[in-house]
Amino acid sequence: MVAPDPSRVRFDGPWTHRDAHANGIRFHTAEAGPADPEAPTVLFLHGFGEFWWTWRHQLRALSDAGIRAIAVDLRGYGDTDKPPRGYDGWTLAGDASSLIRALGLNRATLVGHAEGGLVCWATANLHPRQVASIAVISSPHPMSVKRAALRDPYQRRALLRALLPFQLPWLPERALVRDDGQRAEDILRARGGAAWLRSEEFREVAQHARMAVQIPGAAHCALEYHRWAFRSQFRPEGRRFFKAMNQVVHVPVLQIHGSADPFILAGTLYRDKKWAPQRELHMVYGAGHFVHEEAPHQVSEQIIKFAESHARPSPYGTEG
Repeated sequence: MVAPDPSRVRFDGPWTHRDAHANGIRFHTAEAGPADPEAPTVLFLHGFGEFWWTWRHQLRALSDAGIRAIAVDLRGYGDTDKPPRGYDGWTLAGDASSLIRALGLNRATLVGHAEGGLVCWATANLHPRQVASIAVISSPHPMSVKRAALRDPYQRRALLRALLPFQLPWLPERALVRDDGQRAEDILRARGGAAWLRSEEFREVAQHARMAVQIPGAAHCALEYHRWAFRSQFRPEGRRFFKAMNQVVHVPVLQIHGSADPFILAGTLYRDKKWAPQRELHMVYGAGHFVHEEAPHQVSEQIIKFAESHARPSPYGTEG
C-alpha cells in the first residue's frame, strides 16, 4: 500500500493554506479570518495523533466573529517538516514563539489541546513576551500532571497505560500504521465521549486520523512527543524543564475540560490553581478528551469571548 503524501492534509474549506518558516523548519498552517493586523489573532496547536484539521469548527467560528484564526501542523505532523529531533518542551516552546514572529506578530493567544496545551504552558513561561494569553483544552499544567502521576494512583495508571508501550523502539510505530492506521482510531475511541463516538462526524474524524498517521515519518514523530514526556522525568534536561515550569503563569489562562475525560482526570486539573491562580475554568459535562471536537460550539464560544478580551495582537514595531 502506498503511504499518503503529506499534501493530502490540505483540505479545501474557508481557510487558506500557507507555509511558514520558523525555528529552523517549515510549518504548514491553515488560516481563516481577517488579515487586519489589529484583529485578535489565535494560534491553534493540536494534540497527539491529530493535525490542523481538528480545529476546523473553531477556524470557521472565530473567522465569523472577526478573529484571525491559524491552525498549525506541529513539528513532525501533517504537512509540516519532520526532523529527527526537537520534540522536547524547550524546542516546542521555541517553535510556537518563532512561529508567532514568522506570522508578523509580536504576540498572540495560543490555544492547545493535550500535547498542544503543554506547548502553550511552556511558551507562556519560556517566551512570555510572545504570548498574550493561553487557552488549554484537556491539558493541565505540566507540574500538575507530574504531581498527579506521583500522588494519584488513578491518574498514574491512565498515564502509564498510554506512555509505557510507546517507549519501545520501532514497534509502536509499526503498531500505529498497521491495518490502515487502526490504532489511531482505537485511541480516539478509548478517550472520546460516548455521544461523539456514536455520531456521524466521528467516522470522518477517524478516517482522517488513520490517513494522517500513515504519512511517512508522522508516526515516529508523534511518538517522540510521548517518549520525551516520559524519559525527561529521569534526565537532567527534564529536571531543568520542570524547574522552569514551576512558577506562576502571569498571562491570562482559560482551561476547558470534559467531565468524562478518562485520560486526564478532573482532580489533576483542579490542582492547577497553584500555577494559574487566576485561570478561568469551563467544564463541558459529558464530553471526553476531545472536547473541541465533541462540543465545538461550546468550545468556540468560550475561545471567542476569551480572545476578544485578551488576544489583541501587536504587529512588529509596536508594544504588546
